[in-house]
Amino acid sequence: MERLQKVIANSGYTSRRKAEELIKKGHVTVNGKIVNELGVKVTTKDEIEVDGFSINITDNNEKVYFLLNKPRGVITSTHDDKGRKTVVDLIRTEKRIYPVGRLDYDTTGALILTNDGELANMLMHPKNNIDKVYIAKVNGLLGKKEIIKLCSGVYIDGKKTSKAKARITSYDKKTDCSIIELIIHEGRNHQVKKMFETLGYTVLKLKRERIAFLDVSKLKSGEYVTLSPKDVKRLYNETK
Repeated sequence: MERLQKVIANSGYTSRRKAEELIKKGHVTVNGKIVNELGVKVTTKDEIEVDGFSINITDNNEKVYFLLNKPRGVITSTHDDKGRKTVVDLIRTEKRIYPVGRLDYDTTGALILTNDGELANMLMHPKNNIDKVYIAKVNGLLGKKEIIKLCSGVYIDGKKTSKAKARITSYDKKTDCSIIELIIHEGRNHQVKKMFETLGYTVLKLKRERIAFLDVSKLKSGEYVTLSPKDVKRLYNETK
């Protein structure tokens, strides 16, 4: 027997954290009955559905891992009700994979996709301090005080962000725009954009260049690579 959220995550439908949210919100049924409490265990004989989508407990036992250079204008999701292209559509695989974390519709760059719920959960948890390196183009020139605030943490949505690293890599006087490298360990909704907004700056362009040791410098927009066993092992080690 396995816990329901683990089964959903291992199927490749979504991460374990997201599976837990879906269960709590009543989106999951077991043998036709809604389950909204965590801790329920299931077997291969049980019929599991998430929003009407059937989950096969024995499916997708083989784990797959991809690094995508996400293009602008693509949804970070497994499906979209409006019929827009998703990051899953860009990768050729028969496995049910899902993105690890999110990138906004207009944000580009490094995104891991997998059907390994355990690794996904570990990479997304802030306590594991996985570097997420962003390059942001913002209006105006940030001063030393603003950089210090970004590094020490700012309040967004009533909660202070964790300590980060930030530096100005360039400034264009003609356009009055700065290029900022920002390294964070969290993945809150629209976090980078909101961090700059609290200081009075607007993010004009945003790219995630690196996750942990994985960067997309050699990948064109929309291209992806399959991660090697060595890469996967190293990712697990990064979360310890």
